[in-house]
Amino acid sequence: MNSQEYIEVSIRLDPFSEEMAEIVTAEVAELPYEAFETEEPFLKCYIQKDLYRPGDLKVVLSGIDGIAEWKAGLVMGENWNKEWESSFEPIVVDGTVTVKAAFNKDVPKTRFNILIDPKMAFGTGYHDTTYMMMSAMLSLEDRIREGVVLDMGCGTAVLAILAAKMRARKVQAIDIDLVAARSAWGNARWNRVSPRIEVCCGDASLLQAGRFDVILANINRNILLQDLPTYIRSLRRGGTIVLSGFFEDDIPVLEAALKNRHAGERILKRGGWACMILQF
Repeated sequence: MNSQEYIEVSIRLDPFSEEMAEIVTAEVAELPYEAFETEEPFLKCYIQKDLYRPGDLKVVLSGIDGIAEWKAGLVMGENWNKEWESSFEPIVVDGTVTVKAAFNKDVPKTRFNILIDPKMAFGTGYHDTTYMMMSAMLSLEDRIREGVVLDMGCGTAVLAILAAKMRARKVQAIDIDLVAARSAWGNARWNRVSPRIEVCCGDASLLQAGRFDVILANINRNILLQDLPTYIRSLRRGGTIVLSGFFEDDIPVLEAALKNRHAGERILKRGGWACMILQF
């Protein structure tokens, strides 16, 4: 977020639970909200003032049980972003990968160490899905090494950077948001892997048929369902697609969309979220 004005929407959940907050977050994220924070009993959502449509939000929230009330107020993006970034906690995956910000001190080094400038809208909002994606990548090291990898919806490019550090020959990182793409490029340079990473701003229409050995997509369910055929066309024979950003209950929907076009499947679960590792 920058210094422009933002709307903070505070949603009171009754009863409050982290799982409920994640469900509401997933629904509200279909609108152009950029960031979410839990502060029991509230889920706080942030959107640019010019994009705020209370009617659209009301429609989304009316279909969810457990919402006691909600209210909206004006905040300054720059001040909130500084506060959010200062609360960023490092992530350690399987004792092998560490993701940290410059202000995280005394974090033990692991085999792969990733330093990022966390941006509120694009960083590591769903730690469970980010964790599973990186864990899946570690299990695919032989495929990633010397391969061509896609990080779709890259955000801060954590997955793209890890792929580069795992010695992928080339990594393409794509995000539809220009600020996210800029953040991704900056983080790639910061980690000294920018020669291996090509960052683009756009959507799945940028993909080329038969180009990638491994495709990583940590997005939401609806986007995955929409773009899955494009991912499959963009995959080389024998390639692998790793999907996350959806709940365990969404697995059958994604499996139905695959129409048995994949040769193998492995599923990871963490905190109610899921990750599918698909072999073609």
